[in-house]
Amino acid sequence: MKECTCSNAMVSRYQKRISGPLLDRIDIHIEVPRVEYEKLSDERLGEPSADIRERVEAARQRQRQRFEGGSGLLANADMGPGEVRDYCQVDEGGKSLLRAAMQQLHMSARAYHRILKLARTIADLAGSDGIETAHLAEAIQY
Repeated sequence: MKECTCSNAMVSRYQKRISGPLLDRIDIHIEVPRVEYEKLSDERLGEPSADIRERVEAARQRQRQRFEGGSGLLANADMGPGEVRDYCQVDEGGKSLLRAAMQQLHMSARAYHRILKLARTIADLAGSDGIETAHLAEAIQY
């Protein structure tokens, strides 16, 4: 695979061809930089996959318990605006952060709900009952 040789202007022009409403339906946008040789050849090990799997399974169990009782939902991603209102409560610090992000980043209502659902998932992965400001900040980054 060859490295892209397009200019920044060409990349930007291509990206603008993808409509805002389509991009607005993609929950997570992450730029993945090239990994340097030093990091690839480092002898230190990261978190074992078994530990990550355990954390993900615990988060999914939290979600199943949250949605027990006939809602028909299985995961946070399935929530609509009503469920987001019910299950994604944030404190005043979180509200302030969301307000600032909405204004500065010119986010849509869909983006607002997407951030709350993602923050709820991040909180679940952290084993937290509530959405903390740090969870919101991480969700906004994505």
